[in-house]
Amino acid sequence: MLESLHHCSGVLAIAKPAGLPTQAVPGVESVEGLIRRQLFGAAVAEERAAGRRRHPGGFLGVPHRLDRPVSGVLLLATTPRAARQLSRQFERRQIEKIYLAVVEPVASGLVASGGVFVWRDAIRKVPNEARAEIVAADVSGGREAVTHGRVIAARGDRLLLELQPRTGRTHQLRLQAAARGLPIVGDQLYGNADKAAGTAESPLALHAWKIGFRDPETGEPASICCPLPATSLWAAWRHLL
Repeated sequence: MLESLHHCSGVLAIAKPAGLPTQAVPGVESVEGLIRRQLFGAAVAEERAAGRRRHPGGFLGVPHRLDRPVSGVLLLATTPRAARQLSRQFERRQIEKIYLAVVEPVASGLVASGGVFVWRDAIRKVPNEARAEIVAADVSGGREAVTHGRVIAARGDRLLLELQPRTGRTHQLRLQAAARGLPIVGDQLYGNADKAAGTAESPLALHAWKIGFRDPETGEPASICCPLPATSLWAAWRHLL
């Protein structure tokens, strides 16, 4: 069972574990499938057996997604109004997302402890591949990617970063960090070119820590925080937060 962090005004925030896709084809477990069964129980199987494929059991919107290997807070909608409102806020960049990432600098001094930074790049999806790349600003298909961040702490040869993406490009944080010699721990897609891309679904040290949005009913600001997973990836950093 997935942990619920917030359920109000049609907004359901859950703690997504690493390794579970947000959505998937039939037969593959996903956040959407698990939550649908948690909310609607046996009605899901009954309506699917009867041929209903759209919202079996009841309405569940998915206006927000996290990559399979990423853990953290994920927003779902249990009413059409909430789904529309959240989708609009995402489209207008009105939702604040804060991630935590543990990185392994390939050279000392790349980011000073306590320092703040802004990453700006043009990113495009690589055709027919499940990855993206940084390109020159004038390259066709490139879209602006902006991330604000700061160094929270250093321990040994690793850093804990707070990252706030202002855009939502494919693999934005993973790609921008790796391009600056700061690969995220466990990222076998961008962190090490010698590793096969097929292993990129394993957990990595990237966690959707906080998310801020406007309540679809009241318009008041709401903020949800998701605790760090109880795994070895985060054991050395948990006491800092």
